[in-house]
Amino acid sequence: MDATESSKLSDGINAPMWMFWRRRRYVLVFLAFFGFFNVYSLRVNLSVAIVAMTENRTVQYPNGTIGYEQEFDWDSTTKGYILSSFFYGYIFTQLIGGYISNALGGNYVFGVGVGVTAGLTLLTPLAAHAGFGWLIAVRATEGFFEGVTFPCIHAIWSNWAPPSERSRMATIAFSGVFTGTVASMLLSGVLADTLGWEWVFYILGAFGCLWFVAWMLIVKKSPESDPYITTKEKEFILATLQRSAAGGEKVQHPWRGILTSKAVWALIVSSFSENWGFYTLLTQLPTFLRDTMHFELQAAGFLSALPYLVMGLLLSVAGYLADLCQIRRWLTTTQVRRYFNCGAFLAQTVFMLVGAYILRPAPTLTCITIAVGCGAFAWCGFAVNHLDLSPKSAGVLMGISNTFSTVAGILTPIVSGQLTASGSENEWRTVFYIAAGIYLIGCVTYWFGVSGELQPWSIEAREREREKQRQDGGQGYANEGLVMEQKA
Repeated sequence: MDATESSKLSDGINAPMWMFWRRRRYVLVFLAFFGFFNVYSLRVNLSVAIVAMTENRTVQYPNGTIGYEQEFDWDSTTKGYILSSFFYGYIFTQLIGGYISNALGGNYVFGVGVGVTAGLTLLTPLAAHAGFGWLIAVRATEGFFEGVTFPCIHAIWSNWAPPSERSRMATIAFSGVFTGTVASMLLSGVLADTLGWEWVFYILGAFGCLWFVAWMLIVKKSPESDPYITTKEKEFILATLQRSAAGGEKVQHPWRGILTSKAVWALIVSSFSENWGFYTLLTQLPTFLRDTMHFELQAAGFLSALPYLVMGLLLSVAGYLADLCQIRRWLTTTQVRRYFNCGAFLAQTVFMLVGAYILRPAPTLTCITIAVGCGAFAWCGFAVNHLDLSPKSAGVLMGISNTFSTVAGILTPIVSGQLTASGSENEWRTVFYIAAGIYLIGCVTYWFGVSGELQPWSIEAREREREKQRQDGGQGYANEGLVMEQKA
């Protein structure tokens, strides 16, 4: 059943869509939004806090003289390794997250992944004072547990998201990524200036722990296991997903088909490209604004959040437009993924190049904001595309693509730290030019390789083929019996 056919069905709930609490699938979306809020607020906080941790502070000594001290004397290379350490663990649990989510339930794995990360965030100040090696170890462990989150959420969508609502449900939840990024950057700058950098980790970590309790109590693996869902909504979801309430079958993923699929590799390259630019700015923008554009710490935190605020606002709009184009049959699913994704990449390439060439505070920040904001439309392409290719393998597909994206997360802080050792304008231009070039590669690759259709190697396609053969075989036997009866 495609998006157009599923849109004709009704979940039987007489309430407008904005009354999300009347629909259990949108209660899940609401909590998933705050789940991703935590995922990125706990990831980004160090990017701002590390500026306060390593800045030269004015101190007055007992003898009355004035001097400058750093709480942590880390050079740009060391900071690059610390900022990338989160991804050392993150990369190892992408495939694991997608695989175990099918067996244990994506809801449980997602909740534990975020909950443990929040608990470890509370220990970050203690680790930093023990030495940067301990800080790297704690951040890598956080990454290990958080690495399951994106693959798990696709396993959840495969059970809960009707095709006609797939883009909007996923992008509303994913907008928590950018809301969390914005809130973390804004709050981290304020907390570091007022209460001290340690409180960045204490407050955000505590909020993550509270979310964990709510998620584990409310969210269920599937509509069939939710005791509070209405019968009509459950039947609506099952009908649009074309599955019965039995479920529970063991999933055997078609690894050969996945690894030899042009559509999968186009998705992987696209995901890597978007995340290279995203992580470059996510980890380096506060430092760039503070050291090269000469903004104060609190202002750098606020301005670093601006691009992600724009992206978060645009993401829900982009998701609604993507679904609308499919429902109204203005574009096929493949065309939606191609045009939204590649159009965004092309715009990001142009604005990153222009911003790097000008390299002045106001126009460069404007170009960066537009480039990041355009990424909202790219997320309607590569970030949702896994569910088009094979819903039952979507978690594993997300794990594969996010593994490559994590490589970008590991490399970008290290590369940027090496390239910007002195913080000169030409060094930062090189960083932005590299990001623009990778966006362009992703644009071309995805344009020619993308598919929005169920793949012939997918579990679902094979199940339908077996069912068709079974029905054709049964009809063949019936026809043969009729012929023999006529002869007799």
